Amino acid sequence: MNQRIEMLPVDDTGNRRAREATHRQVSWPLNLTPASVGYVSEGHALILGNERAARRAARALQDRGLASLTLAFTEPVAEASDPTADDSDDDTLLADTRHLTCQALSREQAASLHIEGYLGRFSAMIAREQPLNLARALADRDHFDLVLDLGERPVLSLELPPPGYVATRWAEPDRASRLEAFADLVGEFDKPRYFQINHDLCAHAASGNTGCTRCLEVCPADAIASQQGRIAAWIEIDPFRCHGVGSCSSACPTGAIQFRLPDTHRQQETLLAWLDAYRRAGGTLPVVRFGEAEHLAADGDPAGHVLDVPLAELGGAGHDQWLTALAGGAAEVRIQRHPQMPERLSAFIDDQLAQARALLEALGHAPERVTCLDAGDTAGRDALPTHPPLVEAPLAFDTAGKRDRLNVVLTRLLECGEPDGRRHAMPAGAAYGDLDVDSAACTLCMACVAGCPTPALAAGTDSPQLSFREADCVQCGLCAEACPEDAITLLPGFLADPARDQRRVCHEEEAFHCIRCGKPFATASTIATIKAKLADHPYFAGDALARLEMCEDCRVRDVWHELARNPESQLKV
Repeated sequence: MNQRIEMLPVDDTGNRRAREATHRQVSWPLNLTPASVGYVSEGHALILGNERAARRAARALQDRGLASLTLAFTEPVAEASDPTADDSDDDTLLADTRHLTCQALSREQAASLHIEGYLGRFSAMIAREQPLNLARALADRDHFDLVLDLGERPVLSLELPPPGYVATRWAEPDRASRLEAFADLVGEFDKPRYFQINHDLCAHAASGNTGCTRCLEVCPADAIASQQGRIAAWIEIDPFRCHGVGSCSSACPTGAIQFRLPDTHRQQETLLAWLDAYRRAGGTLPVVRFGEAEHLAADGDPAGHVLDVPLAELGGAGHDQWLTALAGGAAEVRIQRHPQMPERLSAFIDDQLAQARALLEALGHAPERVTCLDAGDTAGRDALPTHPPLVEAPLAFDTAGKRDRLNVVLTRLLECGEPDGRRHAMPAGAAYGDLDVDSAACTLCMACVAGCPTPALAAGTDSPQLSFREADCVQCGLCAEACPEDAITLLPGFLADPARDQRRVCHEEEAFHCIRCGKPFATASTIATIKAKLADHPYFAGDALARLEMCEDCRVRDVWHELARNPESQLKV
């Protein structure tokens, strides 16, 4: 299946016709009226930086439609050796900005300055015994609408800061255009709500234990947070700070976070429909290129065998989508980078590439079937694939779950590959692996099953039994955290064998039957453990110890019968 193809002439004209027929037959899904979030900015701006830079920016922004300008000097004035400094202008500068509200902050105050929020609702707080709200103290408002940060070190050092926060330097060559764009941030604005989250599928936390944190690690806007309640924790995405990079959706192993421009499953099904239509129209050697729509449009016309997937954001498709293309008949997959990629997104794409290649190698396929292209690499874009497609038959899904679909893809790749049946190492944090259950320590309390966010772990129906299906396991670790006996150990890695789809029994015991009614309600080891731990408890002294061998119903009846026979016994409880 992985032999290299002979370099025979390729009918590029025929491939172009097949691609055109494909696009006429199946259009890329678009959300014409996506859900959105709104911003309202009246133009009350906070300007941070050294005094000279802040006053210069304020002078440039006057009479530009901003409601108010408040200056907070967080650094000393630039030294005379600064090429941007002009002492002769200082008197004029002071005169032009004297009417503005200004406040010099000490080093301690500047270091403790905390800014959070988004366009129309920025809070600027100085930490102390009683936190000081700068908007309230300096502008008689609850919040600022905009923040211009001219400091050497921005207060918010984010790759993608929230809308309305602009960090730049006075000496930057694009200063004028950035100040103009800053002044235009007055009025009402909206943007798409890029995501939806299903907390029932989330593997982040359960019963006070923390599991998966993959979405928290990949967001370059820090728009995702773990919220801790009294017991439970949950993932929350701030739609006002979200830039729609999409990496959280691709990193989520259970499909709890879904990108909505378009919906992930529609994107996946359209890709498969394209490959099928291209093949039926006579196209050969299809190569699928994933890239952001605006960069693909500006990249010229690719060769006829290249099918471009126009993503809203490059992070909106991860290794599961790339492998779907191969399982659907693509010869190769290429991911088109672009110059404006945030570092965290670039690292995420590298990690997804490593995972895709590791899975392909484990399944007996050439890992170079998935590659990344640098910006402007038209030769790499148009190159003919070095391997033929793995399959000719179309691929269809009969399930909507992200993990279920991925398992369908992996099963097809396994069937057309040459797997060795071994467990293969995966990049750190990959959502693939096994569990080791210490049967000597396990009491079959099923705390692990209660905490498992997928069907990976299951309890027996007729007898005390713990079973496991590796294909469903996302290695979140909630089972190991929940186990009171520390009997579970995670075993990361991908098993290149059909056995990963089979459910196996990890531990089972004979049921313990209630000594009164005979109903099975626990395991013998569980009852023995409980009796050993509670043997000295006064509530179970004497004949009452036998209640531990009763089911919940018989235990209650026995307590009430004892109270009826001896009412004073309740005083001993």
